[in-house]
Amino acid sequence: MTIRAVIIGAVESTAVAIRAFAGSSWELALVVTLPPEKSGRHSDYVDLQPEAANVGAPIYHTSQTNHADTLAAISEAKPDYIFVVGWSQICGPDFLNITPGRVIGYHPAALPRLRGRAAIPWTILLDEKISAGTLFRMAKGVDDGPLLEQHFFHIAPRETAMSLYNKHMSALAIMMRRALARLSDGNTDFLEQDESCATYAVRRTPADGLINWHQPAQEIDRLIRAAGRPYPGAYTFANDKRLTIWRSELVEPALPFHAMPGQLIANDASGLLLQTGSGQIRLTEWTWDSDGQLPMHGIWGRKYD
Repeated sequence: MTIRAVIIGAVESTAVAIRAFAGSSWELALVVTLPPEKSGRHSDYVDLQPEAANVGAPIYHTSQTNHADTLAAISEAKPDYIFVVGWSQICGPDFLNITPGRVIGYHPAALPRLRGRAAIPWTILLDEKISAGTLFRMAKGVDDGPLLEQHFFHIAPRETAMSLYNKHMSALAIMMRRALARLSDGNTDFLEQDESCATYAVRRTPADGLINWHQPAQEIDRLIRAAGRPYPGAYTFANDKRLTIWRSELVEPALPFHAMPGQLIANDASGLLLQTGSGQIRLTEWTWDSDGQLPMHGIWGRKYD
C-alpha cells in the first residue's frame, strides 16, 4: 500500500526532504511552500518547483500555515503523514489534526537541547562540541514532541554557519531515508524527550549581528562565524557605512600594536587587522556599503556604554 505525504517548507532543508521521496515507496502528494514574492522571509529561501516536479508533486503556495484555504488544500491531498521541514510558522491545532499524531517536524539541533529559533547560529555562539539533526512528532509545544530520528555529528573548532548548515543537510538526508523506510514498514516507535535536558534558543534578528568591539577577539570571531552565510552576516560601521564581515581569523599571538577596541591597525594583502577588547582579529572577507576607501583612522562600530 502506498503511503501519501505532504511536505511544507521553503528552504534548502525542504528540498533535501523532497529528494528523499525519489525512488521510495511513498507518494509525495503535495508540496506546500511560500509564494516567490514572500521569499524575503527566509535568507536561505529555495524555489521548490524543480524538486517537486522531479518527484511528480504539485505545488501549493501559501503565506499562512493555518489559513482555511491552506488547511483545505492539505486535507484534499489526503496525506497519511505531513512533514514540516524548513517552515518557521506555528502549526495550529487544526493543522495538526489533519493527520493526528502523524505530523513530523524537523529541527537542526540535538533535541531536547536548543528548542526554538536560530538553532544553527546558537550552536556556534554557545561553542557546542556535538550537535544533531532531529525528526520528531509535532505537538502543541515548542519542539517538544517525541523523537523519530536523530543523527549526531561533531562541531569543528572553526565551524561556520554555512559549514554547519551543510552538515545538517547531510544528516537530514540520512534521517529522511531512514524515517520513510521505518514508517512504511509500520515501525512507529518514538522516544520521549528528556525534559530535564531541555534548553531554549531565542529568536535572532539581523540586528543581532552588530559587533561590539569591546568584546574579546574570540567572541567576535565566533559571532562572525555564526552570523555568516546563508544568514545576513555580522557587521560594523566605518564612516557611518555598513561593513558586513563574512570571514575572520584570530591573530595569535597578538602583534605589537597599541590600539583602541574597534580601531583599524592595518589594511594590507592579509586583510583588515583590528583591535578588540582583548586581542586582535583579522577580517579576510567583507562587503562595504561604499565606493570609497576604508578609513584608516578613528574607531569603527558604534559607541557602547
